[in-house]
Amino acid sequence: MAFQNKNLSVIAYANGFTLWHYVSDEKIAAITTAGYFDSVKTLMNIGDVIIINATDNTALRKVGVTGDKITLAALA
Repeated sequence: MAFQNKNLSVIAYANGFTLWHYVSDEKIAAITTAGYFDSVKTLMNIGDVIIINATDNTALRKVGVTGDKITLAALA
């Protein structure tokens, strides 16, 4: 299954930072693949955080960019 706009929402926004929430019927490995969120890359900024509710896990990930793809990294 591919990214679904209807499953992405903003929880909070301040000073150029956005806290996102995304829910999906997919596994976390599929959702965190580079490029998964590319269709909304104009909305996301480097350093934004996404709370992901997947079928197999819930995770916090930080938005980054590698090349021209949106990437997600574990929070340190």
